[in-house]
Amino acid sequence: MSYPLPDARLAAMLAEDAPHGDLTTAGLGIGERPGRLVLRARDTMTLACIEEAERLFQLAACAETRRYAASGAQVEAGGELLRAAGPAAALHRAAKVAQVLVEIASGIASRAHAMVQAARSARPGIAVACTRKHLPGAKDVMLRAIAAGGCIPHRLGLSDSVLVFPEHRAFLGRTPPHLWVASLRAAQPERKIAVEADSIDLALQFAHAGVDTLQLDKLPPEDVGAVARALSGMARRPLLVATGGVNAANAAAYAAAGADLLVTSAPYAAPPADVAVTMSAVDR
Repeated sequence: MSYPLPDARLAAMLAEDAPHGDLTTAGLGIGERPGRLVLRARDTMTLACIEEAERLFQLAACAETRRYAASGAQVEAGGELLRAAGPAAALHRAAKVAQVLVEIASGIASRAHAMVQAARSARPGIAVACTRKHLPGAKDVMLRAIAAGGCIPHRLGLSDSVLVFPEHRAFLGRTPPHLWVASLRAAQPERKIAVEADSIDLALQFAHAGVDTLQLDKLPPEDVGAVARALSGMARRPLLVATGGVNAANAAAYAAAGADLLVTSAPYAAPPADVAVTMSAVDR
């Protein structure tokens, strides 16, 4: 899943940072002087949102831009990411917004990439999905970043999928699982039914109630393996999803235990990557 952020979103970022112009550049009287700018990686990283960074400079009225890599690329420390040329006012208007966007997105992408690599060292081809525990209002940037790192979204929101949590079951009283599973399937016939379980016993109970997906929350890898073995003889075994505390250090263990999908929030808490900005004047 990969998509560009629309111009309106990027323009709003620029407007947020300089709603009434750049006081420093205007005060110095240098806004019309020509210059050039370079973005460079200070550390090795998985790059994300560099296309948006280039577009920010274009929207800020830079005459020339050149991008040296694409989102998803593995960039070595010292590698050039982007060049822009234009009047000083345009360069200064976009520089910080572009820098921070790439730093935050690339930090997330780098951790996402590390998790995918760790998981696939134990089970080639396994997918890693990221939850909707991202910063509210920043979903588009964060989904763009995890996609650059090789992850997929777990759920895009409450409106796209069915996932029964313990907090839902608290309102169901003593209704047996097979009845509310059947009710959900009748109400949402095109949706798969996923249910979260935080114990082996609950996982087996929900599996035999006919769910499509078992989300195994905070179970250690050995318990995930126990569920996988117990359900191995089922004609229609649910998809087994490991979630809750899944990170790069234990992703391989969960994949080896038999999880079909790993779900994590860990990339969203990654520290920003380090991107250097250099700017210089150009002789007329």
